[in-house]
Amino acid sequence: MFDFSSILDLPLIWGGLIATAIFLYILLDGFDLGVGILFPFAPSDKCRDRMMNSIAPFWDGNETWLVLGGGGLFATFPLAYSILMPAFYIPIITMLLGLIMRGVAFEFRFKSDLKHRYLWDYAFHFGSLTAAFCQGMILGGFVQGVSVNGRHFAGAPFDWASGFSVMTGIAVVFGYALLGSTWLIMKTEDITQSWARKVANYVLIFVAIFMALVSLAMPLFNVHVNDFWFNPDNFYYLLPIPLFTVVIFIGLWRSLKELRQEYHPFLLSIGVFSMGYLGLGLSIYPWIVPFHYTIHDAAASSASLSLMLLGVIPLLPLILTYTGYCYYIFRGKTSHEHHY
Repeated sequence: MFDFSSILDLPLIWGGLIATAIFLYILLDGFDLGVGILFPFAPSDKCRDRMMNSIAPFWDGNETWLVLGGGGLFATFPLAYSILMPAFYIPIITMLLGLIMRGVAFEFRFKSDLKHRYLWDYAFHFGSLTAAFCQGMILGGFVQGVSVNGRHFAGAPFDWASGFSVMTGIAVVFGYALLGSTWLIMKTEDITQSWARKVANYVLIFVAIFMALVSLAMPLFNVHVNDFWFNPDNFYYLLPIPLFTVVIFIGLWRSLKELRQEYHPFLLSIGVFSMGYLGLGLSIYPWIVPFHYTIHDAAASSASLSLMLLGVIPLLPLILTYTGYCYYIFRGKTSHEHHY
């Protein structure tokens, strides 16, 4: 079999592919989790119907990227998988239970009578909230680092639970709520759209606060991150990232004030997440088990990486094409009528 390692840096390529899959999951499943987080606060049941219909064609397909990211980690960086999974078993299982609860509620709400629909409304809400909060907790625990002894996780089951991980959990909840509210501005109209615009204005404040807190906290408790961002050789090259983030926040705030702008808020929300993810990725690189193993230390054999790359080369464009086609087909505004 041809070994691509002679011409390509396979661990770097696979690290980039997994990071891309996780980022796409955050964006795509983020907005429908955000809709679920906001669900019980909608002005009326018709508004909730519109909200549900706006994500009905996409929500299950969006989770493809979670499977690709997790499966890719298992196959291409088995050492990292064997260390990180035991470190985060509890929040990962809780997150999956939240996603299952949300999926069940999605299916049953469309078929339930009006008398019992509120039960599925709250199941959809709490499933989305649980999944989002757990994802933030996992992120916080990952950034802090895990205890490692040799090639094994050496910490306690609740090492991931800390003040910082709780803060990142809340930050992700507000971030997803921002994505969800700006998605609704784009996909709905009338009362639902007006309400979503007000919510986005409110949530944006908390997103800015938590993003600043996380950005300040990471260099304080981690010497690697501090050295990277405040090293004189790097500082001026990295300075455009926070400056551009501030510019995007200002642009998003202004676009929410303009009633004619329906697509800009969602696109700018994606920009906020992109800047945050870029900053986080640069802070962690090249570690895949912070701060014990790099992507090259934890990678599978070059023959395995080459074989899997041959499978991904045709598969990834196919998934991207299907996803784009799905969003194109179901473009435009949604109604409150049940057509799931």
